[in-house]
Amino acid sequence: MVINFKKTFWKDYEKFPTETKSKIKARLSIFKNNSQNSILKNHKLQGEFYGHRSINITADIRAIYYEIDSNTVSFIRIGTHSELYQ
Repeated sequence: MVINFKKTFWKDYEKFPTETKSKIKARLSIFKNNSQNSILKNHKLQGEFYGHRSINITADIRAIYYEIDSNTVSFIRIGTHSELYQ
């Protein structure tokens, strides 16, 4: 699987402490190997992010992405549930 990251994702990512960044990298590695792994709680989104999907990084941190094709995705945002879904 090819994973792309938008500038908005990297801007969000830089706000996190080093320990959280390590968790993000670990979850993205799991995602790359199996995007439907149950630990990620991968699900479709509605509203503002209709057509996108979300995975859980921690209990409160989510990463939002969309599928470009069957083998390519693009992550656009990462943040807490309240930051992303205001």
